[in-house]
Amino acid sequence: MSNDDPSTVALVGTTGGAGTTRCAVETAAALAADGRDVAVLDAAFATQGLADHVHGALDPDVTALVTDRADAPLSDGLVELGLDTPGTVACCPAAAPFERLARAKSADAARQFEARIAEAADAFDHVVVDVPPVASNQSIAAVDACDRVCLVAPGTTRGADAVQRMRGRLTDLGSETDLVVATRGELRTADVSVPESDATEPDACPSCLGTGEDAFAAGVGRLAAAAFETELDDAFAGDGLLASVGRYVRR
Repeated sequence: MSNDDPSTVALVGTTGGAGTTRCAVETAAALAADGRDVAVLDAAFATQGLADHVHGALDPDVTALVTDRADAPLSDGLVELGLDTPGTVACCPAAAPFERLARAKSADAARQFEARIAEAADAFDHVVVDVPPVASNQSIAAVDACDRVCLVAPGTTRGADAVQRMRGRLTDLGSETDLVVATRGELRTADVSVPESDATEPDACPSCLGTGEDAFAAGVGRLAAAAFETELDDAFAGDGLLASVGRYVRR
């Protein structure tokens, strides 16, 4: 990876159920398989889907790190996925009561969230931010702070319409769309497609490392390479798929 390569990417869901969180974790795993260290930060405070992919107490979670625990280092909120890969994946999910969720969506907290992205960029080779449809302060902060913005949409007519709406919204905010990712189908406007995986349970994710689903792993590999404008080795060429995923440990 050269110094000119982007290090922070916002994966923005264009609609609910697009598979953005899944794409974020799988993308991070693909990069870790290539020897990169990756942080995944959760901007989807309301749905808190990233928390389903880790185990154990989340104290502090990402909402605490942008409110009550703003002075704590980001490392306090990272949970490392126990992957059998040369690189590491560390997640910072949201898992908070409603009262703190509301405070974490304030303008001050959004500025702190931008600072957390920058902190992660200093500590990791890559940062993936799981962003919901852009309609809140922290999601706006994510697209402003990241080097690249990738829209994630299901490969349906609804998904195609959602991409157009989100492109317009980002333009209104002064941001550009760098990549469109289609999930579970094809979109004419998509740059990358990730086919549906047979693995559906959170504990099966990332599945690109060990299920033998070559098409899915290849799609994730293309997404990771395109999102970060980088090249991966042959870890996703079929026989190179890694065989095991361990448990989750606190970083």
